[in-house]
Amino acid sequence: MKYNKLFVLLGLAIAISCTDLNINPLSEGSSESWYSSEAEIEMSVMELYRNVFWPQDDDEWTDDYTNRDLSTPVTGATINGEWGTVTSLWTNSYKPIVRANTLLENMDKALNVGISQSAVDQYSAEAYFIRAAKYADLISHFGEVPYVSGTISMDEAFSIGRMGKSELIANVYQDFDAAIAKLPVSYAASAPKRVTKGAAMALKARFALYMGDWAVAAQMAKSCMDLGVYKLYPDFAEYFLPSVKNAEESVFLLPRSISLGVQREVRGFLPRNAGGWAQHDPSWDLLCAFLCTDGKPIDESPLFDPGEPFKNRDPRCTATITAFGSEHMGFIYDPSPYAENVLNTSTGNMQINNDSRVNAQYASFNGLVWKKGIDASWTDNGFNIDRDKIIIRFADVLLMYAEAKTELDQIDQSVLDAINQVRARAYGVSPEETDKYPAVTETGQSILRKIIRIERRMELAWEGLRYMDLIRWKIAEKALNRGSYGMLDVAELKTNVYDKGLWFFAETPQIDEDGLADFAPLYQAGYAKLLTNRLFDASRQYLWPIPSKEIIINSNIQQNPGY
Repeated sequence: MKYNKLFVLLGLAIAISCTDLNINPLSEGSSESWYSSEAEIEMSVMELYRNVFWPQDDDEWTDDYTNRDLSTPVTGATINGEWGTVTSLWTNSYKPIVRANTLLENMDKALNVGISQSAVDQYSAEAYFIRAAKYADLISHFGEVPYVSGTISMDEAFSIGRMGKSELIANVYQDFDAAIAKLPVSYAASAPKRVTKGAAMALKARFALYMGDWAVAAQMAKSCMDLGVYKLYPDFAEYFLPSVKNAEESVFLLPRSISLGVQREVRGFLPRNAGGWAQHDPSWDLLCAFLCTDGKPIDESPLFDPGEPFKNRDPRCTATITAFGSEHMGFIYDPSPYAENVLNTSTGNMQINNDSRVNAQYASFNGLVWKKGIDASWTDNGFNIDRDKIIIRFADVLLMYAEAKTELDQIDQSVLDAINQVRARAYGVSPEETDKYPAVTETGQSILRKIIRIERRMELAWEGLRYMDLIRWKIAEKALNRGSYGMLDVAELKTNVYDKGLWFFAETPQIDEDGLADFAPLYQAGYAKLLTNRLFDASRQYLWPIPSKEIIINSNIQQNPGY
């Protein structure tokens, strides 16, 4: 018997999910009785879009993020095959893969019950897309993995080994191509949000970029661009707000809904004056990564003032991180040790400032809080929001095209145009208005590579993409083997920094060739506090460990080196 819903890690979960494999849960149909109508097939397809099947890498694993003085298994170099995130990614990738396989194997039934060929083509294309996207996630994190493209027996499930990487990549490309060939460019406005031709092109480009296959990445990104159906949202800051739904910039997204319980809990990201915890915050590293308005890094630009770190910065800086003295969530945000009271802009009255550690011990440990996509609606509905879950957007496609073409050393005007579209939008001007923003004109490969990497960091911060950028650029061992810094405790802050007129940074941090800031001099001079030491073991951490359960039950699956 073949099953429509086979809940597997690959092997072990077959045993633990169904004690008796001859029993189908009442809420599920076996593949022998299912797929007998278009409604059943449609349900099976839409099941592949479940939120849990589309996890995103956590920015907490990167140098863009702080969680007070805590580290993660990634930033503490303690990652192992028992970590729940490792098991979850493995499980929630193979589950939709198995379901996509079963769906594809039953498409003959669809034709037999009178479903049109065009509908069958689309359902098949969606299954191919999901299978490709999920294998892409597995390969990007684990390297070589077992490959299953159809229903397998119990014995096979317990014995299948890891497929070679080149063959895996070819299979993923083939599935993406099958999806691209049959998927529509768009759907009717009233149709459920689902994958399109452009989404398949974009995710194939992302996978190729991660694999260092620059030619395919450039080709797919350009194909997506040439569809002419995507464009940058006019206002960078507004684009990420919960009120903006299904914007033309969103190439592939999963909609959320408060009413349907598909939402995200956000209290830990909000300032304390607004009722949040200010626990999960942007890092000093990220703050220093944003260029100044002259297009130069902070240690090269005469416009940068360490006492006013948000002044004269790329607009995405203050759209991503809340500027000191600005209104945010109904209050003027001021983490200064002397700001004991603060203006409540809703009432017009001064009140106790819980965003300063002089009043609240657990206010932001580095003085920074997120701004990107945050508005007053984040405090509604029990600190739950239904902002679109953006899997990939057009700005990323443009920057992937620019990066791939640069790595191929095929730098032409189209590369500069792609970067400048993204940068000009940040300044709220058209790319042609080069006197109103620092347009990119450099054509040297090494300098343009650096520009693109910094542009990605500024544009895509807090979108789950920094981790894989660190991994694929092979700079995680540098970025994640240095301290995460924050403000001194209140008494020291007053005497060592504020009373000396050195608020916020006492001096300008230096930025290296990879765009990484060095805070060691600030710390050594007594102007900063080490929150935690990040650690990254380059001998093993560029790949994740295979889940330990898989190694135990299947002697043909070898563990990644160092685990």
